[in-house]
Amino acid sequence: MTHDPCDLVVTEAALLDEGRFDDWLALFAEDAHYWVPLLGAAQADPHTHNSIAYEDRLLLQLRVQRLKNPRAHSLHPHVRCQHVLQGARLQAQDASSGEVTLRTPFLYIEVQGEEQILLAGTYSHRLVPTHQGWMILQKRVNLVNAGQSHPAIQLFI
Repeated sequence: MTHDPCDLVVTEAALLDEGRFDDWLALFAEDAHYWVPLLGAAQADPHTHNSIAYEDRLLLQLRVQRLKNPRAHSLHPHVRCQHVLQGARLQAQDASSGEVTLRTPFLYIEVQGEEQILLAGTYSHRLVPTHQGWMILQKRVNLVNAGQSHPAIQLFI
């Protein structure tokens, strides 16, 4: 593998911002999870406490299908998003498997009609090298204000 795994984080955000959800989903390994803990960074496990989201690849695929469905009325008016990322930093690396964990601070803006949501936090991406390139094993979204009430978030943070 010759390319920097940090590039995958930037690519992932760009695909979401461009509404290329099938291409985004293709970045996830078959056994991957997307996790938004209710307690933010303090939550150690998705199984011992509720989460805002804890989805395997099948659930992610169902959400992508909903986003593409013209009869998904919650998506009218059209929903757009913008991810603003700081540089990803290597947090951990497993020499035997090649798996890496990256930490990336972010701002997320979602706009629908006159409504705008602004969220901040850090991503933790667990990535594994494959013949096709880096794949996401887990995307964890630690929101700064995770435990507070949030409006409906239509897209992927």
